[in-house]
Amino acid sequence: MANLGFLGLGLMGYAMARNLARAGHHLAVWSHTAAKARQLAADEKAIACSTPREVAEQSECLFLCVGDTRMAEEVTVGSNGAIHGAKRGTVVADASTISPSASRAIGAKLSSAGIHFLDAPCTGSTPGANAGTLTFMVGGDRAVFESVKPYFEIMGKQFYFCGGPGMGLQAKLTQNLILANLMQAFNEGMALSTKGGIDPELMLEILNNSAAKSGLIAYKAPFVFKRDFTTNFSTKWMHKDVGLALGSAEELGLPLPITSLTEQMFRAAISEGYGEDDMCATIRVMERWAGVQVKKH
Repeated sequence: MANLGFLGLGLMGYAMARNLARAGHHLAVWSHTAAKARQLAADEKAIACSTPREVAEQSECLFLCVGDTRMAEEVTVGSNGAIHGAKRGTVVADASTISPSASRAIGAKLSSAGIHFLDAPCTGSTPGANAGTLTFMVGGDRAVFESVKPYFEIMGKQFYFCGGPGMGLQAKLTQNLILANLMQAFNEGMALSTKGGIDPELMLEILNNSAAKSGLIAYKAPFVFKRDFTTNFSTKWMHKDVGLALGSAEELGLPLPITSLTEQMFRAAISEGYGEDDMCATIRVMERWAGVQVKKH
């Protein structure tokens, strides 16, 4: 039994932490919403802590999954961050999707205190977090990753070591860039076909049996047809990730013209009140423009 910690108990983090606790490890947890930490502690015999520092004091390996770069900086190297409580040799693994350059800076600060750091963003959304079937893309020191891989294996099933610091995030941002652009392409195509008189379910069948087949679309389309926008991965968080991809591209001097337009469309969906909904809710912007609803007849 290991002494583990987890910071951030949102849709993804809560399920990930729960799986670690159910595997029999001693688990200390913290969340910005303290009630979530207390709930997990009550349900799974975890220890609810009042600060990230307190979690780090009890952990040999500490995971975090928070919403954005600022939050990751706060809980790792902020005034009550893990850096102030972790012992030398502790491993901190960040499963958040944040800026690669900011992640490298966090890692450098932790390293100066003798703390190992991995960027380890994951994919699989809420269903994957619940089932323990996430895919992790990892950057950092391979030997450090191998030393804590058994804990990752409680939360996920596929692991890609991508290289040095920040490289896991570089891979994750690429994946989400493609997913967001696929979502926008689906939104436009389905608005066009529906307005032109094609039944949405027929159009999906055609897509699923053609070179345009997409795992994302095959999964998301039935929810759109049912008008079920319950959040698995929210519009606002995908918009954040697209923005991070654009920021990385700017640092590298690379234009991303299609992605820039997709970012604006996701921003439009947020401005219309769909930020907390699943990202497939972005189709409602195109539906309003087209004067149709893409739904099951």
